[in-house]
Amino acid sequence: MGPAVVQRAAARKTDDYKVAPGAAFGDRHHALSCLARAARDPGGGCVPGRMAPMRNIVCVISGRGSNLEALLRAERAGRWRERLDAGVAAVISNRPQARGLDVAREAGVAAQVLDHARFASREEFERALAAAIDAHAPSLVVLAGFMRVLGAAFVARYEGRMINIHPSLLPAFAGLDTHRRALASGTRIHGATVHFVSPEVDGGAIIAQAAVPVLPGDTESVLAARVLAAEHRLLPRVVELVLDGRVALREGRIAADGVDAAEFLAFEAQPMSGNGPRGQASGQPAGPMLHVP
Repeated sequence: MGPAVVQRAAARKTDDYKVAPGAAFGDRHHALSCLARAARDPGGGCVPGRMAPMRNIVCVISGRGSNLEALLRAERAGRWRERLDAGVAAVISNRPQARGLDVAREAGVAAQVLDHARFASREEFERALAAAIDAHAPSLVVLAGFMRVLGAAFVARYEGRMINIHPSLLPAFAGLDTHRRALASGTRIHGATVHFVSPEVDGGAIIAQAAVPVLPGDTESVLAARVLAAEHRLLPRVVELVLDGRVALREGRIAADGVDAAEFLAFEAQPMSGNGPRGQASGQPAGPMLHVP
C-alpha cells in the first residue's frame, strides 16, 4: 500500500480529512498527524493527496550539547522524520567553542554561531538570534542548555512553540547552581523539568518532570550526572508529545490530548551507577524508570 492520503473537502474541517483504508501503521500515523495539525490550523500545510511538510526543530545551546545528542538519537531511533514529519534542522550557539556545534555537524545538522559578546545590546543579539531561527521556519524551538536570559519580546515571538529544559523540579531551584542548592537544602528529591518558555525566568508552564533521589553522600557532580541521565530521557519524550500535537500551551496553561498521566512525571526508582562528571557514561541509570501518575 502506498502512503496514506489525506483528503480534504471544501469545508476545510477536521471531519473532512480521512486516512486511506489499509494504510500501513506508519503511514496512518503520518496522516493522522497531518489531521491533528489541520484541526489546529485549518489553513496549514495539509493538501489533498500530499503529506504534511517537514516541521523543523531549531535547538539553541551554549555548551556541550548532551541534550542535543539525546534529541538526535531519539530522532533517529523514533523515525521522527517518517512518523512526525519533523527533525532537528539547525543548532545555534551563543558560544563559539560550544562542543554542541561539533555534535550538530557530525550529525549533518546546520550549525551556526551567534556570539552574544559581539553585539552591543541584548536586544540587538536577540534580533539576530530571531532572524537566524526564523531562517529555518521552525515549528519548535528547543533551548537545550542555553545559558542566556531572553527578553519578553523574543519570548512572545515564539510563544507556545519554545521549550526549555531546566535541571531542577521547578518551581524549586529556578536559576543557576541547582544541584549545589538542592544539596544545601537537604531535600531528598531533585530532578529536571521541561516547560514552555515565558518572560519569567524558569517560570513557564510546566509540561513534564523527571525526579531522582538525593542520596546521603551525594556530591554535586554525582547528583548532576544522575539528573542529566533523566534529562536525556525526558526532553525527547516531551518534544515528541509537542510535535505530535498531544501537548500544547493554551492561555498560559498546559492542554493535553490523549496523554496518560504517567507521561508528566517520571521517578528514577534506583540510584545511578558511577560518579562521573556531568555528561559522562557513568551517569547512566542503573535501574528502570518508575512512572508515577
